Amino acid sequence: MNGRAAMQAYQSTNAHASVMDASPHKLIALILNRVLERISRAKLAVEQGDAAARGQAISKSIEAVGSLQSWLDMEKGGEVADNLNGLYDYIVRRLLEANTINDLSALEEVSELLSEIKSGWDGIAPGAAR
Repeated sequence: MNGRAAMQAYQSTNAHASVMDASPHKLIALILNRVLERISRAKLAVEQGDAAARGQAISKSIEAVGSLQSWLDMEKGGEVADNLNGLYDYIVRRLLEANTINDLSALEEVSELLSEIKSGWDGIAPGAAR
């Protein structure tokens, strides 16, 4: 196993362990971090003209936003959950547009929106997010 493969195996094992031990609050934080990383990759791919990498990063971003939506409790979450659900729908639409027309500004907008959500989420005490 070369150094790169060993590092990827370590990161995969480490990420798996983080997820297995994480609280629901931490899982959402991990998903938000992951989607922001993938959007950064998509922005870099747009700048480099790498359509395949852009498509892959955006596809994974859409998948992660879907995971965030699946965690919403529409019964208990009330207006906040409803607003987040609508915002996540908007984010997915903008990601699709970014991929279709190679739109860097859409990726920047989505990154800003998700950063605001992450900032708010990070401000919530872990026990309060149930």
